[in-house]
Amino acid sequence: MALIFGGASPEHEISLRSAKNIYAAIPREKYEVHLLGISQDGNWYHLEDDFFEKNGLIQDLGKALAIVPGQTDRPFVFLEGEGGMPKVDVAFPITHGPMGEDGSLQGILNHLRIPFVGPDVLGSSVAMDKDVAKRLLREADLKVAEGMCFHYYEKDAIDYLAVINQLGSPVFVKPANMGSSVGVKKAENKAEFDLAVKDAFKYDHKIIVEEAIIGRELECAVLGNAVLATSSIGEINMVEDTFYDFESKYESDTAADLNIPAKNLDDQELAKLILVAKNAYRALCCEGLSRVDMFLTEEGAVYVNEINTLPGFTSISMYPALWAQAGTPYGELIDELLQLAMERGARNAGLKRLRL
Repeated sequence: MALIFGGASPEHEISLRSAKNIYAAIPREKYEVHLLGISQDGNWYHLEDDFFEKNGLIQDLGKALAIVPGQTDRPFVFLEGEGGMPKVDVAFPITHGPMGEDGSLQGILNHLRIPFVGPDVLGSSVAMDKDVAKRLLREADLKVAEGMCFHYYEKDAIDYLAVINQLGSPVFVKPANMGSSVGVKKAENKAEFDLAVKDAFKYDHKIIVEEAIIGRELECAVLGNAVLATSSIGEINMVEDTFYDFESKYESDTAADLNIPAKNLDDQELAKLILVAKNAYRALCCEGLSRVDMFLTEEGAVYVNEINTLPGFTSISMYPALWAQAGTPYGELIDELLQLAMERGARNAGLKRLRL
């Protein structure tokens, strides 16, 4: 199997943290592991088994690779010298953000005919695009925050007063295609709004502005292809007066408390949250795994915030922690994800691709 990580994304470092944990948990009696690192400039490298012990850059420690579509027995060859990697039976891409989680990498793996963990191209791409995802979720009769979408060619005409007249204040400004809350800012006045819009457009050509939903921040881990399993519900409680941004997730030990399972949810609320998580997973064509982030208001309404199709696997990440609480240890979870990937790969291999 190939563990693929890194990538040309602002979430490059988070990917490395996730990959390090996954690598340590892969059952070696079942899988021979090859480390494939993608540098921040987008080049691919084959890395030695001790890569995570060296704490160096991918491009400095790896052997450069070329991708050869159609060569299923040897899809990766070395750019210098002879030979390449042996046949890869399954891949675990833990590349967060654009160019890794948005269907781009998934398309490459499909061309190489390598089964992979996580949703296919369609599910990956629509879930990554917050604008498109919200449209599909609304079509499935699921609640999402009211919002407005702006493209790069509209950025000079965005009217703050018109926005808050429709959405109220404060609002959240987000790049449409980004994860880990990168580029997300809360705006309570025009100066903050203008700064947030400018920053969001650094990461994407399309941004969304959303109303603020007042409610509990809850998360559910979903696992499966045809048959879905769900974890308990986890909750994020902000200690400081802020939202769950990148720094709160990865750089602060005190900004938020993660409760697994969430406290003070009755049976009806639990059932509703799990049903919404499953329906959102299906609505966005997810397979393998996803983490569904939701809000629960005081009135009992459940809003889908977003779906993360390749959630973090760092030491503090919610997805593996939810499954650990449910009785599925880290190693068993990784094995199950790889088995689901190969199951879908076998199903896809059975499709007729030629008219003859």
